[in-house]
Amino acid sequence: MKTSDPITNLINALSRLPGIGERTASRLAFYILNASDDLATDLSDALTQVKERIGFCKRCCNLTEDDYCHICANAKRDRNILAVVESTPDLRAIENTGEFRGTYHVLHGLISPLEGIGPDDIRVAELLRRLQGGEPDEPPEMAEEIDEVILATSPSVDGEATALYLTKLLKPMGIKVSRIASGVPIGSDLEYTDRMTLSRALLERREL
Repeated sequence: MKTSDPITNLINALSRLPGIGERTASRLAFYILNASDDLATDLSDALTQVKERIGFCKRCCNLTEDDYCHICANAKRDRNILAVVESTPDLRAIENTGEFRGTYHVLHGLISPLEGIGPDDIRVAELLRRLQGGEPDEPPEMAEEIDEVILATSPSVDGEATALYLTKLLKPMGIKVSRIASGVPIGSDLEYTDRMTLSRALLERREL
């Protein structure tokens, strides 16, 4: 709730961020207050720009400033293999391994019946449309012929449920479907998995 006190409002706003409790929010708020005006200006400008200029890639749903993200627009990427991930941080985690040269599809969530999140609440329809030929107005030089889809969702309950659901959808399409190997610990998030573990998981993926 907003109050008449700007400091309280700043603390409340910061505490809404994931992983930021009231004590940490208070410490950050007073740091910003005591810092130079440039810091507050830079933070304000960065927040405004990211909300106004960042949207979804028209093909893979990655976050980008352009119609197509830098991965989809890169002609050197392997357009025959596609990794399906939960979020942009997961995409970045895999990119940091340097092991994967294919393209991605970002779901922006996982199927979670307990939380009321179904296939229609994440980017499944966009994935199916992409595998069926994509949008008619896409540049011809970006044409894809997907032979394999790697389901690279986290090995959590929701991640496994999402992978199972997508497998049932994709197998009848005649596409090879594989799952990242169990080098990623059960119950963990890809975003926080170390580079070597992710590399091993990708290299030892298995067909479903």
